[in-house]
Amino acid sequence: MTPVLDGLAAGARRKISRRLIPFLFLLYITAYIDRVNVSFAGLEMTRELHFSNEVFGFGAGIFFFGYSLLEIPGAMLAQTWSARKWIAGIMISWGMLAALTGLIRSAAEFNIIRFLVGLAEGGFFPAVVVYLTHWFRQEDRGKAVAMFMAAIPVANAVGAPIAGFLLGIHWLGVSGWRWLLILEGIPAFLGGVVTLFYLTDWPKDALWLAPREREWISGELDRELCEKKIARGHMSISEALRQPVVLALTLSYFCINTSSYGLNIWLPKMVQKLPGLTTMQVSLVSAIPFLCAIPAMLICGWHSDKTGDRKWHAATAAIAAGVGLALSQWAAENLLLVVISFSIASIGIMSYYPTFWALPTRLLSDRSAAASFGFMNLTANIGGFVGPYMVGFLTDRTGTYMAGVLLLVSTAVLSGVVLMVLRER
Repeated sequence: MTPVLDGLAAGARRKISRRLIPFLFLLYITAYIDRVNVSFAGLEMTRELHFSNEVFGFGAGIFFFGYSLLEIPGAMLAQTWSARKWIAGIMISWGMLAALTGLIRSAAEFNIIRFLVGLAEGGFFPAVVVYLTHWFRQEDRGKAVAMFMAAIPVANAVGAPIAGFLLGIHWLGVSGWRWLLILEGIPAFLGGVVTLFYLTDWPKDALWLAPREREWISGELDRELCEKKIARGHMSISEALRQPVVLALTLSYFCINTSSYGLNIWLPKMVQKLPGLTTMQVSLVSAIPFLCAIPAMLICGWHSDKTGDRKWHAATAAIAAGVGLALSQWAAENLLLVVISFSIASIGIMSYYPTFWALPTRLLSDRSAAASFGFMNLTANIGGFVGPYMVGFLTDRTGTYMAGVLLLVSTAVLSGVVLMVLRER
């Protein structure tokens, strides 16, 4: 590149990143905070509606059945129709449905609404990932996705104290957990409306870029598309499954999701078991592990980029998550040890994700990766049901959280072991 072209490229990349990443980051916080709020609503909901742990775990987990159904169609619509309109429609729909969760009166209503919320939200993440490919070159895309996904621990850390505050209110004689779920729908709804006017589908339509900047980024993305040697047609799920590496990656991701969502949904309830804590204190303690995970996630991603290693970073993170979960049961009622152990678990889980998602493109051909991404997500997100449900089921059967947490330990460790035995080409 010439100095002039270098300056043009740097300016365009900077403008794109500054305009899109913070906004998408906020949208993902809005999306993920729904899962945070349900876990805290359970502190009061289960008592008021007389839900068993199994009933609550099933309702919290069934979200992921709906979520999985729209992952592949969501990505396709974002690519072939309009990512901007699709993301906006998703947010408006899930905002309204999330608010309806605060009106439930029975387990059946809880299950139906959570399934519908999952169905509405399911297309969001793949749509954003597709949208990022419309704006970021391959060499910039990894960092963009990592910054976007950092919203997960931030949502947990920010959502916890807000949830603790809202659980303490009883406006108009309505329970705090209901207000928590009703009010959570407002940011999503408003975010969807703003998305329609703020996002731009393609660089060629971006009036906030200079004409030469639009031409440069469009040309770069078109060049990358032409250079990709992707065979025509799509690999079927049966063909993808015949590749051991696809099955191994899917199993690893399924296992870590089981541990991740099992922990996310049940952490407030487990902390609530500690003696002498108010609801607000429970929410603040529950936020600490995710606060610790934010810098750890970024450091792990940076070190993985620096060394070029993905497999061992992700595998070690998963094993660390299992160790942290196991230590949480040894800590008993010692608040400091409980916080430390859950922080280790959260650090491990959150550090796994950005390094894991660099693996498929390294271990698979372009054609295999394209065919396998949707299948991996579809299958692995069922872990979001298995984790919460099985912890509730085992807790009801045994009277303690130990059996459920040990299940999460085993899935986290298995996730890491599966990656360890993978052969990198």
